[in-house]
Amino acid sequence: MVESSRRHTALALYGRFVSQSIRGPLQYRLSFFLMAFGYFITSGVEAVGVWALFDRFGMLGQWSLAQVAFLYGIVNVAFPISEAMARGFDVFGDQFVKSGEFDRVLLRPRSTVLQLAGYEFQVHRVGRLVQGLIVLGLAIWMLPVDWNGWRVALLLFTISSGVVFFYALFIFQAAMSFWTVDSLEIMNTLTYGGVETGQYPLAIYEPGFRRFFTFVVPLGCISYFPAIAILGIEDPLGSSRPMQALAPLAGYLFFGMSLVAWRFGIRHYTSTGS
Repeated sequence: MVESSRRHTALALYGRFVSQSIRGPLQYRLSFFLMAFGYFITSGVEAVGVWALFDRFGMLGQWSLAQVAFLYGIVNVAFPISEAMARGFDVFGDQFVKSGEFDRVLLRPRSTVLQLAGYEFQVHRVGRLVQGLIVLGLAIWMLPVDWNGWRVALLLFTISSGVVFFYALFIFQAAMSFWTVDSLEIMNTLTYGGVETGQYPLAIYEPGFRRFFTFVVPLGCISYFPAIAILGIEDPLGSSRPMQALAPLAGYLFFGMSLVAWRFGIRHYTSTGS
């Protein structure tokens, strides 16, 4: 009963954090719309690049434009949601560890994860989200797929798994800042670089690369494998349908591992001394 009350209080507090973060930018609506439109255009250039690739070569192995657009849409719907919510972890090294602000966070009678999660909700990331939804919608319209209940459910499950997976990458990035504040570029290869990788079929990459993004950083589990099941095509890597359908669970497992790494980092945090 007490634990349930604490969770309800934490969710209510997080809701207040998010509400304040949304109201602030909307007070300057022109600036908000310009920033959102900028993200829409910037990410749209990536989509044009994918189209240009297929316009030149026709197919990517056995993959059509609509199938790759489906993968692209899944990743680019999930990522901007997590990016909007994980700003506190994204800037943790510079704005909390270097400045000593994290010492103050530790003194507050609230979870450090909750405080960083509510640090800033970047609502202008909606520009990239809209672009991803448009591409995903076009892919669904182009694909000859029977959209029954289980396919819709698996698609939603996959997107939600993608959100928590990318959020976990931001938490891992923040956890690394307990030992080095110069870890940002290393983690960018997994966050923003992971978005680029996930937009294309895992089967086109080298075996070592595929294993890394399946068993170490399970990017393929929140895009490629469930997409194969939804599209109803055979996986050239030989995965089974049950494995493909259950693969998004890896995103939630990865998120749990990121929280373990976060707690481990806090136990070894030695403060700035200022």
